[in-house]
Parts: sequence; C-alpha cells; structure tokens
Amino acid sequence: MGSQHSTSARPPSYKRKKDDREDMLDEREQEEAIAQFPYVEFTGRDSITCLTCQGTGYIPTEQVNELVALIPHSDQRLRPQRTKQYVLLSVLLCLLAFGLVVFFLFPHSVLVDDDGIRVMKVTFNKQDSLVILAIKATLKIRNSNFYSVAVTSLSSQVQYMNTVVNFTVQAEMGGPFSYVYFFCTLPDIQVHNIVIFMRTSVKISYIGHMTQSSLETHHYVDCGTNSSAV
Repeated sequence: MGSQHSTSARPPSYKRKKDDREDMLDEREQEEAIAQFPYVEFTGRDSITCLTCQGTGYIPTEQVNELVALIPHSDQRLRPQRTKQYVLLSVLLCLLAFGLVVFFLFPHSVLVDDDGIRVMKVTFNKQDSLVILAIKATLKIRNSNFYSVAVTSLSSQVQYMNTVVNFTVQAEMGGPFSYVYFFCTLPDIQVHNIVIFMRTSVKISYIGHMTQSSLETHHYVDCGTNSSAV
C-alpha cells in the first residue's frame, strides 16, 4: 500500500490581503512616529519648528487670517520702481507751492506819488490883507500786492517860507505874510507864482500789517487867480 500526500496551494488573494495589512501597519507606525516628532521646516541653514501645525504640516482653515508674512529685506517688492523720482517730484512740488504762497502773500511796497494840484480857489480879504487859498491836491497810491489794502489815515502839512501855514485844505496867509497879499494883487504882474511845500503822510494796513509812507513835494501856485486842471 502506498501513502498519498496532497498539497493545497493558497490563493493569490490571501497573499494580497496580507500585504495590505502589513502596509497599513507600516503607515500607522509612521503616523505615530510623526505625532511624537514635531513638524520641522528646513530652510537650508537652520530648522524652524512649526508650533501651530501640531505635527500635521498644515494649520486649520480658521487660523489662516492669523498668519503673518515675513518678507526679506532684499525682496524686490520692497523696492518699488522710480521711488527716487517720485520723492524728488514731491519735494519740487512742495517747494513750488511754498514759493507761490510766499510770492503772493509776502507784503510788497505801496507807493504814494503826487499827481499835482487839480483845483485851486483864491479869495482875497482886503480888510485884513489876507490871501485864502483852497487847494485840492491829488495823490496816487499804487498797490503792488495781490490783495487789497486800506488807507487808515492821511495827513498833509503845508509850509510857506519854512513856516507851517496850516494842516487843512484851506490855508490863510496873513499877518507876518501880509506882503503876500500885495504880491498876489499886484496888477503889473500877470503870473503871481509862490512856492509852497507839502508834506503828506499816509498810513496803510493790510493782512494785519501797518505801514506808513511819507511824501514831500513842492508846488508852484498862482495866487493871483483861480485855476483848475483836468
């Protein structure tokens, strides 16, 4: 009698399941090892541990807004083009604006000029030997500023022969000047000119600034007759 041995071969699916089981065990061991070792980022020089990743290599979505970006100083984004040109242009514009403000607001001179005597009325007082002169003198005030000015006061002083005659428009020459009456009424002379000296002072205010201009002029006055000029 002979003995009979039989061998049974295991199916390939059994071997595949065994390999899958071993792969799952290997992956689980790797996850446990990663959980014990924190996430590390290698930058080439030093390693930096990610404290917020908790070993997963990524952060939750709700923490995205809490991230802070660190940009190196050598990054080109920190060096916008034409920065120097923009800064220079801004400085030039500021200087131009400052110069215009100073030019338009800086006080300029206000000139006072004499425009001559326009109207003169002569009256004689034969009883007191007086010559009464009513003189209308015109002044030109030229404003070189770019804003209006205000004349706060104006005073005029009239002198004849180094003596103050009067401070008003109407001037009477008599008493020690009685000879003037005879000179002005002398019929043998057609033009009876006398010289008077006028000192005028004008006070002008603008932008909180007060200035004073003085004007001294000599005028030839015909005291023998009335005269007017247009």
